[in-house]
Amino acid sequence: MTSVPPAPVPVGRTPAADRAHWERTADRLLLAVRPYATPDHSLVRLPGPASHNGAWSDGLEGFARTFLLAAFRLAGARGEDPHGLAEWYAAGLTAGVDPAHPGRWPAFKESNQAKVEAASVALALHETRPWIWDRLPRRVQEQLLEWLGAMAGTDMPANNWIWFQGVTEAFARGVGGTWRQDDLDRTIALTDDWYAGEGWYSDGLTGGAHRNFDHYNGWAMHLYPLWFCRVMGDAAPPGLLDRYRARLRRFLEDQRLLVGANGSPLVQGRSMTYRFAALAPVWTGALFDATPLVPGETRRLASRMLDHFTAHGATDDAGLLTLGWHRPFRGLLQTYSGPASPHWAAKGFIGLLLPPTHPVWTEEESPLAVEQHSFVRPLKAPGWLVSGTVSDGVVRVVNHGADHADPARLHSDDPCYARLTYSTHTAPEMPEDPAGGPVDATATLVDAEGRAAHRRPLERISVEGATGVSRSRAHWPADERWDPFGGPDTEYRVGPWVTVGSVLRGSVEIRLVRVDPGGADEDGGPWRLRLGGWAVAVDGAEEQPGAEARPPAALCP
Repeated sequence: MTSVPPAPVPVGRTPAADRAHWERTADRLLLAVRPYATPDHSLVRLPGPASHNGAWSDGLEGFARTFLLAAFRLAGARGEDPHGLAEWYAAGLTAGVDPAHPGRWPAFKESNQAKVEAASVALALHETRPWIWDRLPRRVQEQLLEWLGAMAGTDMPANNWIWFQGVTEAFARGVGGTWRQDDLDRTIALTDDWYAGEGWYSDGLTGGAHRNFDHYNGWAMHLYPLWFCRVMGDAAPPGLLDRYRARLRRFLEDQRLLVGANGSPLVQGRSMTYRFAALAPVWTGALFDATPLVPGETRRLASRMLDHFTAHGATDDAGLLTLGWHRPFRGLLQTYSGPASPHWAAKGFIGLLLPPTHPVWTEEESPLAVEQHSFVRPLKAPGWLVSGTVSDGVVRVVNHGADHADPARLHSDDPCYARLTYSTHTAPEMPEDPAGGPVDATATLVDAEGRAAHRRPLERISVEGATGVSRSRAHWPADERWDPFGGPDTEYRVGPWVTVGSVLRGSVEIRLVRVDPGGADEDGGPWRLRLGGWAVAVDGAEEQPGAEARPPAALCP
Protein backbone atom coordinates (compact mmCIF):
# COMPACT_ATOMS: atom_id res chain seq x y z
CA MET A 1 0.00 0.00 0.00
CA THR A 2 1.24 3.50 -0.79
CA SER A 3 -0.41 6.65 0.44
CA VAL A 4 1.06 10.13 0.36
CA PRO A 5 -0.35 13.60 0.94
CA PRO A 6 -1.83 15.10 -2.20
CA ALA A 7 0.73 16.92 -4.32
CA PRO A 8 0.35 20.69 -4.34
CA VAL A 9 -1.32 21.82 -7.52
CA PRO A 10 1.01 24.13 -9.47
CA VAL A 11 -0.21 27.63 -10.09
CA GLY A 12 -1.66 27.47 -13.58
CA ARG A 13 -0.38 29.58 -16.43
CA THR A 14 -2.71 31.10 -18.97
CA PRO A 15 -2.80 29.16 -22.26
CA ALA A 16 -0.71 31.79 -24.05
CA ALA A 17 1.78 31.98 -21.19
CA ASP A 18 2.03 28.20 -21.16
CA ARG A 19 3.18 28.00 -24.77
CA ALA A 20 5.68 30.79 -24.13
CA HIS A 21 6.97 28.81 -21.15
CA TRP A 22 7.54 25.78 -23.37
CA GLU A 23 9.40 27.92 -25.91
CA ARG A 24 11.62 29.44 -23.23
CA THR A 25 12.39 26.02 -21.80
CA ALA A 26 13.38 24.73 -25.24
CA ASP A 27 15.58 27.78 -25.78
CA ARG A 28 17.34 27.29 -22.45
CA LEU A 29 18.10 23.66 -23.25
CA LEU A 30 19.39 24.53 -26.71
CA LEU A 31 21.56 27.42 -25.63
CA ALA A 32 22.98 25.44 -22.71
CA VAL A 33 24.70 22.92 -25.00
CA ARG A 34 26.45 25.44 -27.25
CA PRO A 35 29.55 25.93 -25.09
CA TYR A 36 30.24 22.20 -25.42
CA ALA A 37 30.10 22.05 -29.21
CA THR A 38 33.14 21.78 -31.43
CA PRO A 39 33.97 25.02 -33.28
CA ASP A 40 32.23 23.72 -36.40
CA HIS A 41 29.13 22.65 -34.35
CA SER A 42 29.20 19.09 -35.76
CA LEU A 43 29.73 17.39 -32.39
CA VAL A 44 28.23 18.37 -29.04
CA ARG A 45 30.52 16.89 -26.39
CA LEU A 46 28.70 17.26 -23.11
CA PRO A 47 30.54 16.62 -19.84
CA GLY A 48 30.33 13.25 -18.17
CA PRO A 49 31.45 9.64 -18.59
CA ALA A 50 31.24 8.27 -22.12
CA SER A 51 28.80 5.55 -23.07
CA HIS A 52 30.02 2.21 -24.35
CA ASN A 53 29.73 3.72 -27.83
CA GLY A 54 32.64 6.07 -27.15
CA ALA A 55 33.07 9.84 -27.08
CA TRP A 56 32.92 10.30 -30.86
CA SER A 57 29.52 8.65 -31.11
CA ASP A 58 28.36 10.51 -28.00
CA GLY A 59 29.28 13.80 -29.70
CA LEU A 60 27.08 12.94 -32.68
CA GLU A 61 24.31 12.04 -30.25
CA GLY A 62 24.64 15.49 -28.69
CA PHE A 63 24.23 17.13 -32.08
CA ALA A 64 21.40 14.96 -33.38
CA ARG A 65 19.18 14.99 -30.31
CA THR A 66 19.44 18.72 -29.78
CA PHE A 67 18.93 19.25 -33.52
CA LEU A 68 15.59 17.48 -33.18
CA LEU A 69 14.62 19.85 -30.37
CA ALA A 70 15.77 22.80 -32.48
CA ALA A 71 13.62 21.52 -35.34
CA PHE A 72 10.47 21.45 -33.23
CA ARG A 73 11.27 24.91 -31.92
CA LEU A 74 12.04 26.40 -35.35
CA ALA A 75 9.16 24.75 -37.21
CA GLY A 76 6.75 25.61 -34.41
CA ALA A 77 7.73 29.27 -34.76
CA ARG A 78 7.25 29.04 -38.55
CA GLY A 79 10.87 29.97 -39.14
CA GLU A 80 11.14 32.83 -36.67
CA ASP A 81 14.62 32.28 -35.36
CA PRO A 82 15.92 34.75 -32.75
CA HIS A 83 18.72 32.42 -31.64
CA GLY A 84 20.02 31.50 -35.09
CA LEU A 85 19.13 27.83 -34.79
CA ALA A 86 19.00 27.23 -38.54
CA GLU A 87 22.43 28.72 -39.16
CA TRP A 88 23.99 27.03 -36.14
CA TYR A 89 22.80 23.53 -37.03
CA ALA A 90 23.40 23.99 -40.76
CA ALA A 91 27.06 24.62 -39.93
CA GLY A 92 27.17 21.40 -37.94
CA LEU A 93 25.54 19.44 -40.74
CA THR A 94 28.03 20.81 -43.25
CA ALA A 95 31.04 19.72 -41.20
CA GLY A 96 29.56 16.46 -39.96
CA VAL A 97 28.93 14.93 -43.37
CA ASP A 98 32.17 16.11 -44.98
CA PRO A 99 34.40 13.00 -44.99
CA ALA A 100 37.52 15.16 -45.11
CA HIS A 101 36.57 17.38 -42.17
CA PRO A 102 38.17 16.70 -38.77
CA GLY A 103 34.76 17.09 -37.15
CA ARG A 104 33.05 14.54 -39.37
CA TRP A 105 30.44 12.16 -38.00
CA PRO A 106 31.16 8.44 -37.64
CA ALA A 107 29.84 6.28 -40.44
CA PHE A 108 27.39 3.51 -39.55
CA LYS A 109 30.14 0.91 -39.93
CA GLU A 110 32.18 2.87 -37.37
CA SER A 111 29.36 3.38 -34.88
CA ASN A 112 26.16 1.40 -34.79
CA GLN A 113 24.66 4.11 -32.59
CA ALA A 114 24.98 6.51 -35.51
CA LYS A 115 21.97 4.74 -37.04
CA VAL A 116 19.86 5.89 -34.10
CA GLU A 117 21.01 9.46 -34.45
CA ALA A 118 20.48 9.44 -38.22
CA ALA A 119 16.75 9.15 -37.62
CA SER A 120 16.77 12.33 -35.51
CA VAL A 121 18.76 14.11 -38.21
CA ALA A 122 16.31 12.96 -40.89
CA LEU A 123 13.21 14.00 -38.94
CA ALA A 124 14.75 17.35 -38.04
CA LEU A 125 15.62 18.00 -41.68
CA HIS A 126 12.08 17.12 -42.73
CA GLU A 127 10.50 19.48 -40.20
CA THR A 128 12.86 22.37 -41.02
CA ARG A 129 13.11 21.82 -44.76
CA PRO A 130 12.30 25.42 -45.83
CA TRP A 131 14.86 26.91 -43.45
CA ILE A 132 17.71 24.38 -43.52
CA TRP A 133 17.63 21.62 -46.16
CA ASP A 134 16.43 23.81 -49.02
CA ARG A 135 19.16 26.37 -48.25
CA LEU A 136 22.08 23.95 -47.99
CA PRO A 137 24.57 24.01 -50.88
CA ARG A 138 24.03 21.17 -53.31
CA ARG A 139 27.35 19.58 -52.36
CA VAL A 140 26.35 19.46 -48.69
CA GLN A 141 22.99 17.93 -49.61
CA GLU A 142 24.80 15.25 -51.61
CA GLN A 143 27.14 14.47 -48.73
CA LEU A 144 24.22 14.29 -46.31
CA LEU A 145 22.42 11.85 -48.58
CA GLU A 146 25.58 9.79 -48.93
CA TRP A 147 25.91 9.54 -45.15
CA LEU A 148 22.22 8.73 -44.67
CA GLY A 149 22.19 6.41 -47.68
CA ALA A 150 24.43 3.87 -46.00
CA MET A 151 21.38 2.95 -43.94
CA ALA A 152 19.73 1.27 -46.93
CA GLY A 153 20.02 -2.49 -46.83
CA THR A 154 21.75 -2.67 -43.45
CA ASP A 155 20.74 -5.15 -40.77
CA MET A 156 18.94 -3.63 -37.81
CA PRO A 157 18.24 -5.08 -34.36
CA ALA A 158 14.74 -6.52 -34.21
CA ASN A 159 13.23 -3.87 -31.98
CA ASN A 160 12.42 -0.16 -32.24
CA TRP A 161 15.66 0.29 -34.20
CA ILE A 162 13.93 -0.81 -37.39
CA TRP A 163 12.17 2.54 -37.42
CA PHE A 164 15.45 4.45 -37.46
CA GLN A 165 15.97 2.83 -40.83
CA GLY A 166 12.37 3.38 -41.87
CA VAL A 167 12.18 7.13 -41.23
CA THR A 168 15.71 7.76 -42.52
CA GLU A 169 14.97 6.07 -45.82
CA ALA A 170 11.57 7.76 -46.03
CA PHE A 171 13.28 11.14 -45.85
CA ALA A 172 15.97 10.10 -48.32
CA ARG A 173 13.29 8.91 -50.73
CA GLY A 174 11.65 12.33 -50.75
CA VAL A 175 14.83 14.27 -51.52
CA GLY A 176 16.47 12.03 -54.09
CA GLY A 177 18.55 9.82 -51.80
CA THR A 178 19.08 6.07 -51.48
CA TRP A 179 16.30 3.90 -50.13
CA ARG A 180 14.97 0.37 -50.54
CA GLN A 181 11.36 -0.69 -50.73
CA ASP A 182 12.11 -4.01 -49.05
CA ASP A 183 13.49 -2.16 -46.02
CA LEU A 184 10.27 -0.19 -45.68
CA ASP A 185 8.09 -3.26 -46.24
CA ARG A 186 10.00 -5.22 -43.59
CA THR A 187 9.69 -2.39 -41.08
CA ILE A 188 5.93 -2.21 -41.54
CA ALA A 189 5.53 -6.00 -41.34
CA LEU A 190 7.60 -6.36 -38.17
CA THR A 191 5.68 -3.54 -36.53
CA ASP A 192 2.45 -5.42 -37.16
CA ASP A 193 4.01 -8.59 -35.71
CA TRP A 194 4.91 -6.72 -32.54
CA TYR A 195 1.47 -5.21 -32.02
CA ALA A 196 0.05 -6.88 -28.92
CA GLY A 197 -3.41 -5.32 -29.15
CA GLU A 198 -5.32 -2.59 -27.29
CA GLY A 199 -2.81 0.04 -28.39
CA TRP A 200 0.30 -1.69 -27.06
CA TYR A 201 3.44 -2.71 -28.92
CA SER A 202 6.10 -5.00 -27.58
CA ASP A 203 9.52 -3.53 -28.38
CA GLY A 204 10.42 -6.53 -30.49
CA LEU A 205 9.83 -10.12 -29.45
CA THR A 206 11.72 -12.01 -26.77
CA GLY A 207 11.57 -15.76 -27.13
CA GLY A 208 8.97 -15.21 -29.84
CA ALA A 209 6.58 -13.54 -27.40
CA HIS A 210 5.27 -10.05 -26.61
CA ARG A 211 7.13 -9.36 -23.35
CA ASN A 212 8.94 -6.04 -23.87
CA PHE A 213 6.62 -3.33 -22.56
CA ASP A 214 7.96 0.02 -21.39
CA HIS A 215 8.11 3.66 -22.48
CA TYR A 216 9.51 2.67 -25.88
CA ASN A 217 5.93 1.75 -26.76
CA GLY A 218 5.12 5.46 -26.75
CA TRP A 219 8.28 7.37 -27.62
CA ALA A 220 9.34 4.97 -30.39
CA MET A 221 6.80 2.38 -31.53
CA HIS A 222 3.94 4.87 -31.82
CA LEU A 223 5.91 7.97 -32.72
CA TYR A 224 8.01 6.73 -35.64
CA PRO A 225 5.27 4.93 -37.61
CA LEU A 226 3.15 8.07 -37.66
CA TRP A 227 6.12 10.25 -38.54
CA PHE A 228 6.97 7.81 -41.31
CA CYS A 229 3.53 8.49 -42.77
CA ARG A 230 4.05 12.23 -42.30
CA VAL A 231 7.35 12.11 -44.20
CA MET A 232 6.02 9.79 -46.93
CA GLY A 233 2.89 11.86 -47.49
CA ASP A 234 0.71 10.51 -50.29
CA ALA A 235 3.30 7.80 -50.98
CA ALA A 236 2.54 6.02 -47.70
CA PRO A 237 0.79 2.67 -48.20
CA PRO A 238 -3.01 3.04 -48.33
CA GLY A 239 -4.66 2.74 -44.94
CA LEU A 240 -1.38 2.80 -43.01
CA LEU A 241 -1.88 6.22 -41.45
CA ASP A 242 -5.38 5.36 -40.26
CA ARG A 243 -4.16 2.06 -38.79
CA TYR A 244 -1.41 3.75 -36.81
CA ARG A 245 -3.73 6.55 -35.70
CA ALA A 246 -6.28 4.06 -34.37
CA ARG A 247 -3.62 2.20 -32.41
CA LEU A 248 -2.26 5.37 -30.84
CA ARG A 249 -5.73 6.57 -29.92
CA ARG A 250 -6.33 3.29 -28.10
CA PHE A 251 -2.96 3.41 -26.34
CA LEU A 252 -3.59 6.91 -25.03
CA GLU A 253 -6.72 5.63 -23.28
CA ASP A 254 -4.31 3.63 -21.13
CA GLN A 255 -1.35 6.00 -21.00
CA ARG A 256 -3.44 8.80 -19.51
CA LEU A 257 -3.97 6.47 -16.53
CA LEU A 258 -0.21 6.04 -16.03
CA VAL A 259 0.62 9.63 -15.03
CA GLY A 260 0.46 10.75 -11.42
CA ALA A 261 -1.13 13.98 -10.27
CA ASN A 262 2.43 15.19 -9.63
CA GLY A 263 3.11 14.89 -13.38
CA SER A 264 5.44 11.91 -13.07
CA PRO A 265 5.22 9.12 -15.61
CA LEU A 266 5.44 5.53 -14.41
CA VAL A 267 8.94 4.75 -13.10
CA GLN A 268 9.44 1.51 -15.04
CA GLY A 269 11.59 0.24 -17.90
CA ARG A 270 14.91 1.18 -19.43
CA SER A 271 16.10 4.57 -20.67
CA MET A 272 14.20 6.42 -17.98
CA THR A 273 16.75 9.21 -18.18
CA TYR A 274 14.82 10.36 -21.27
CA ARG A 275 12.28 11.71 -18.76
CA PHE A 276 9.60 13.82 -20.48
CA ALA A 277 10.14 12.03 -23.78
CA ALA A 278 7.22 10.09 -22.29
CA LEU A 279 5.10 12.95 -23.65
CA ALA A 280 5.89 11.99 -27.24
CA PRO A 281 2.74 9.90 -27.83
CA VAL A 282 0.55 12.46 -26.06
CA TRP A 283 1.66 15.30 -28.34
CA THR A 284 1.71 13.00 -31.38
CA GLY A 285 -1.90 12.09 -30.70
CA ALA A 286 -2.87 15.75 -30.77
CA LEU A 287 -0.81 16.45 -33.89
CA PHE A 288 -2.26 13.53 -35.86
CA ASP A 289 -5.83 13.81 -34.52
CA ALA A 290 -5.34 10.45 -32.85
CA THR A 291 -6.16 11.13 -29.22
CA PRO A 292 -9.11 10.50 -26.90
CA LEU A 293 -7.88 13.29 -24.61
CA VAL A 294 -9.63 16.64 -24.69
CA PRO A 295 -7.22 19.48 -25.51
CA GLY A 296 -7.16 20.78 -21.95
CA GLU A 297 -6.13 17.39 -20.57
CA THR A 298 -3.39 17.07 -23.17
CA ARG A 299 -1.84 20.36 -22.15
CA ARG A 300 -2.27 19.77 -18.42
CA LEU A 301 -0.62 16.36 -18.69
CA ALA A 302 2.24 17.74 -20.78
CA SER A 303 2.89 20.85 -18.72
CA ARG A 304 2.55 19.00 -15.42
CA MET A 305 5.14 16.45 -16.56
CA LEU A 306 7.57 19.06 -17.84
CA ASP A 307 7.24 21.03 -14.60
CA HIS A 308 7.67 17.86 -12.55
CA PHE A 309 11.15 17.30 -13.93
CA THR A 310 12.33 20.88 -14.19
CA ALA A 311 11.25 21.53 -10.59
CA HIS A 312 13.11 18.48 -9.29
CA GLY A 313 16.59 19.14 -10.59
CA ALA A 314 16.55 17.50 -14.02
CA THR A 315 18.91 20.22 -15.26
CA ASP A 316 22.17 21.20 -13.60
CA ASP A 317 23.54 24.66 -12.90
CA ALA A 318 24.70 24.93 -16.52
CA GLY A 319 21.20 24.16 -17.79
CA LEU A 320 22.11 20.69 -19.08
CA LEU A 321 19.84 17.70 -18.69
CA THR A 322 21.57 15.30 -16.32
CA LEU A 323 21.89 11.53 -16.41
CA GLY A 324 19.21 10.49 -13.94
CA TRP A 325 15.54 10.96 -13.15
CA HIS A 326 15.20 13.96 -10.87
CA ARG A 327 18.82 14.66 -10.05
CA PRO A 328 21.87 12.77 -11.39
CA PHE A 329 21.65 9.06 -10.58
CA ARG A 330 23.94 6.60 -12.34
CA GLY A 331 22.13 3.55 -11.01
CA LEU A 332 19.32 4.31 -13.43
CA LEU A 333 21.49 4.12 -16.54
CA GLN A 334 22.33 1.52 -19.13
CA THR A 335 25.73 1.04 -20.74
CA TYR A 336 24.51 2.87 -23.84
CA SER A 337 23.70 5.99 -21.79
CA GLY A 338 26.07 8.84 -22.59
CA PRO A 339 26.18 12.50 -21.56
CA ALA A 340 23.81 13.57 -24.35
CA SER A 341 21.38 10.66 -24.03
CA PRO A 342 18.87 12.60 -21.88
CA HIS A 343 18.24 14.92 -24.82
CA TRP A 344 15.99 12.23 -26.30
CA ALA A 345 13.62 14.30 -24.16
CA ALA A 346 13.42 16.56 -27.23
CA LYS A 347 10.43 14.43 -28.21
CA GLY A 348 8.58 15.97 -25.31
CA PHE A 349 8.46 19.24 -27.28
CA ILE A 350 6.52 17.92 -30.29
CA GLY A 351 3.60 20.04 -29.11
CA LEU A 352 5.36 23.16 -30.36
CA LEU A 353 4.48 22.00 -33.89
CA LEU A 354 0.83 22.67 -33.05
CA PRO A 355 0.05 26.28 -33.98
CA PRO A 356 -0.71 28.79 -31.22
CA THR A 357 -4.35 28.76 -32.35
CA HIS A 358 -4.73 25.01 -31.77
CA PRO A 359 -7.20 24.17 -28.95
CA VAL A 360 -4.39 22.54 -26.97
CA TRP A 361 -2.83 26.00 -26.66
CA THR A 362 -6.04 28.03 -26.28
CA GLU A 363 -8.41 26.05 -24.07
CA GLU A 364 -8.20 25.96 -20.29
CA GLU A 365 -6.63 22.93 -18.65
CA SER A 366 -8.73 19.90 -17.73
CA PRO A 367 -7.98 17.51 -14.83
CA LEU A 368 -5.78 14.47 -15.29
CA ALA A 369 -7.36 11.03 -15.12
CA VAL A 370 -6.17 10.45 -11.55
CA GLU A 371 -7.50 13.87 -10.54
CA GLN A 372 -10.99 13.08 -11.85
CA HIS A 373 -11.73 9.84 -9.99
CA SER A 374 -10.08 6.75 -8.54
CA PHE A 375 -9.82 3.71 -10.77
CA VAL A 376 -8.63 0.10 -11.06
CA ARG A 377 -8.08 -1.29 -14.55
CA PRO A 378 -6.49 -4.36 -16.11
CA LEU A 379 -4.09 -3.56 -18.96
CA LYS A 380 -4.10 -6.90 -20.69
CA ALA A 381 -1.40 -6.38 -23.29
CA PRO A 382 1.43 -5.75 -20.80
CA GLY A 383 -0.20 -7.86 -18.10
CA TRP A 384 -0.58 -5.03 -15.61
CA LEU A 385 -3.16 -4.01 -13.07
CA VAL A 386 -3.24 -0.24 -12.66
CA SER A 387 -4.86 1.70 -9.85
CA GLY A 388 -5.03 5.42 -9.28
CA THR A 389 -6.36 7.19 -6.22
CA VAL A 390 -7.67 10.71 -6.42
CA SER A 391 -7.03 11.29 -2.70
CA ASP A 392 -3.24 11.27 -3.13
CA GLY A 393 -2.70 11.37 -6.90
CA VAL A 394 -0.62 8.18 -6.91
CA VAL A 395 -0.78 5.68 -9.77
CA ARG A 396 0.35 2.13 -9.00
CA VAL A 397 0.96 -0.82 -11.31
CA VAL A 398 1.12 -4.50 -10.36
CA ASN A 399 3.18 -6.40 -12.91
CA HIS A 400 2.01 -9.87 -13.88
CA GLY A 401 3.17 -9.92 -17.49
CA ALA A 402 6.02 -7.66 -18.64
CA ASP A 403 9.55 -8.75 -17.76
CA HIS A 404 11.63 -8.18 -20.95
CA ALA A 405 12.84 -11.79 -20.68
CA ASP A 406 13.01 -14.93 -22.82
CA PRO A 407 10.53 -17.40 -21.30
CA ALA A 408 12.76 -20.31 -22.32
CA ARG A 409 15.67 -19.47 -19.99
CA LEU A 410 16.38 -18.14 -16.53
CA HIS A 411 17.46 -14.53 -16.06
CA SER A 412 18.71 -12.21 -13.36
CA ASP A 413 16.07 -9.69 -12.33
CA ASP A 414 16.38 -6.23 -13.83
CA PRO A 415 14.73 -3.92 -11.26
CA CYS A 416 13.15 -1.88 -14.04
CA TYR A 417 11.22 -4.90 -15.39
CA ALA A 418 11.04 -7.73 -12.86
CA ARG A 419 9.53 -6.05 -9.82
CA LEU A 420 6.01 -6.92 -8.79
CA THR A 421 4.93 -3.30 -8.39
CA TYR A 422 5.78 0.10 -9.88
CA SER A 423 4.35 3.55 -9.34
CA THR A 424 4.58 7.21 -10.26
CA HIS A 425 5.87 8.13 -6.81
CA THR A 426 8.47 5.43 -6.06
CA ALA A 427 11.42 3.91 -7.88
CA PRO A 428 12.78 0.37 -7.69
CA GLU A 429 16.04 -0.11 -5.84
CA MET A 430 19.01 -0.10 -8.21
CA PRO A 431 22.01 -0.91 -6.01
CA GLU A 432 25.57 -0.79 -7.29
CA ASP A 433 26.13 -4.20 -5.72
CA PRO A 434 23.29 -6.60 -6.58
CA ALA A 435 24.50 -9.31 -4.21
CA GLY A 436 21.73 -10.70 -2.04
CA GLY A 437 19.02 -10.45 -4.66
CA PRO A 438 15.92 -8.27 -4.94
CA VAL A 439 14.35 -6.74 -1.84
CA ASP A 440 11.65 -4.22 -2.74
CA ALA A 441 8.37 -4.95 -4.51
CA THR A 442 8.81 -8.72 -4.40
CA ALA A 443 7.27 -11.97 -3.27
CA THR A 444 10.30 -14.22 -3.11
CA LEU A 445 12.04 -17.05 -1.32
CA VAL A 446 15.18 -16.40 0.72
CA ASP A 447 17.73 -19.20 1.08
CA ALA A 448 19.74 -20.18 4.15
CA GLU A 449 22.48 -17.72 3.19
CA GLY A 450 20.04 -14.82 3.09
CA ARG A 451 19.95 -14.55 -0.72
CA ALA A 452 16.62 -13.77 -2.35
CA ALA A 453 15.45 -15.71 -5.39
CA HIS A 454 15.01 -13.97 -8.73
CA ARG A 455 11.78 -13.89 -10.74
CA ARG A 456 12.49 -13.66 -14.47
CA PRO A 457 11.01 -15.14 -16.55
CA LEU A 458 7.52 -14.86 -15.16
CA GLU A 459 4.52 -16.72 -16.52
CA ARG A 460 1.27 -14.80 -16.74
CA ILE A 461 -1.74 -16.79 -15.59
CA SER A 462 -4.53 -14.21 -15.46
CA VAL A 463 -5.12 -10.46 -15.50
CA GLU A 464 -8.82 -9.71 -15.15
CA GLY A 465 -10.81 -6.99 -13.42
CA ALA A 466 -9.00 -6.09 -10.21
CA THR A 467 -7.01 -9.32 -9.96
CA GLY A 468 -3.80 -10.63 -11.47
CA VAL A 469 -1.91 -13.90 -11.12
CA SER A 470 1.53 -14.98 -12.33
CA ARG A 471 4.14 -17.52 -11.38
CA SER A 472 7.87 -18.06 -11.71
CA ARG A 473 10.50 -20.60 -10.83
CA ALA A 474 12.57 -19.40 -7.88
CA HIS A 475 16.23 -19.30 -8.90
CA TRP A 476 19.50 -18.01 -7.53
CA PRO A 477 22.05 -16.83 -10.12
CA ALA A 478 25.74 -17.19 -9.35
CA ASP A 479 26.24 -13.78 -10.97
CA GLU A 480 23.45 -11.40 -9.96
CA ARG A 481 24.28 -8.55 -12.32
CA TRP A 482 21.42 -7.54 -14.58
CA ASP A 483 20.58 -5.75 -17.79
CA PRO A 484 17.31 -5.31 -19.70
CA PHE A 485 18.19 -8.17 -22.03
CA GLY A 486 18.73 -10.91 -19.49
CA GLY A 487 22.03 -10.39 -17.73
CA PRO A 488 25.24 -12.38 -18.05
CA ASP A 489 25.38 -16.09 -18.78
CA THR A 490 25.78 -17.76 -15.42
CA GLU A 491 24.83 -20.82 -13.42
CA TYR A 492 21.62 -20.99 -11.41
CA ARG A 493 20.31 -22.96 -8.48
CA VAL A 494 16.60 -23.59 -8.93
CA GLY A 495 13.91 -23.93 -6.31
CA PRO A 496 10.13 -24.22 -6.09
CA TRP A 497 7.46 -22.56 -8.19
CA VAL A 498 6.18 -19.34 -6.64
CA THR A 499 2.67 -18.25 -7.65
CA VAL A 500 1.59 -14.72 -6.75
CA GLY A 501 -1.92 -13.33 -6.84
CA SER A 502 -2.89 -9.68 -6.43
CA VAL A 503 -6.25 -8.15 -5.62
CA LEU A 504 -6.52 -4.36 -5.80
CA ARG A 505 -8.87 -1.99 -4.06
CA GLY A 506 -7.92 1.65 -4.08
CA SER A 507 -4.41 2.06 -2.74
CA VAL A 508 -4.41 -1.42 -1.19
CA GLU A 509 -3.01 -4.59 -2.76
CA ILE A 510 -3.88 -7.93 -1.16
CA ARG A 511 -1.03 -10.24 -2.13
CA LEU A 512 -1.41 -14.03 -1.97
CA VAL A 513 1.53 -16.40 -2.44
CA ARG A 514 1.62 -20.14 -3.05
CA VAL A 515 4.81 -22.24 -3.12
CA ASP A 516 4.80 -25.56 -5.01
CA PRO A 517 7.55 -28.15 -5.45
CA GLY A 518 9.70 -27.61 -8.51
CA GLY A 519 10.75 -31.19 -9.25
CA ALA A 520 13.87 -33.32 -9.13
CA ASP A 521 16.20 -30.42 -10.00
CA GLU A 522 15.01 -28.36 -7.05
CA ASP A 523 17.47 -27.03 -4.49
CA GLY A 524 16.72 -28.63 -1.15
CA GLY A 525 16.20 -25.46 0.85
CA PRO A 526 15.42 -24.42 3.51
CA TRP A 527 13.74 -21.21 2.39
CA ARG A 528 11.61 -18.55 3.95
CA LEU A 529 9.03 -16.44 2.18
CA ARG A 530 9.66 -12.68 2.09
CA LEU A 531 7.31 -10.00 0.82
CA GLY A 532 8.88 -6.69 -0.16
CA GLY A 533 6.99 -3.40 -0.29
CA TRP A 534 7.67 -0.05 -1.89
CA ALA A 535 11.18 1.39 -1.84
CA VAL A 536 10.55 4.76 -0.22
CA ALA A 537 13.02 7.44 -1.26
CA VAL A 538 15.15 9.55 1.06
CA ASP A 539 17.75 12.17 0.26
CA GLY A 540 20.56 10.60 2.26
CA ALA A 541 21.54 8.18 5.00
CA GLU A 542 19.46 8.37 8.14
CA GLU A 543 21.20 7.94 11.49
CA GLN A 544 19.71 5.55 14.02
CA PRO A 545 20.19 6.38 17.73
CA GLY A 546 23.18 4.44 19.04
CA ALA A 547 24.07 3.05 15.63
CA GLU A 548 26.23 3.99 12.70
CA ALA A 549 24.62 5.73 9.75
CA ARG A 550 22.84 3.24 7.49
CA PRO A 551 22.25 3.47 3.75
CA PRO A 552 18.73 4.48 2.75
CA ALA A 553 16.21 1.88 1.70
CA ALA A 554 16.23 3.40 -1.75
CA LEU A 555 17.78 6.35 -3.47
CA CYS A 556 15.54 8.63 -5.45
CA PRO A 557 17.03 8.66 -8.97
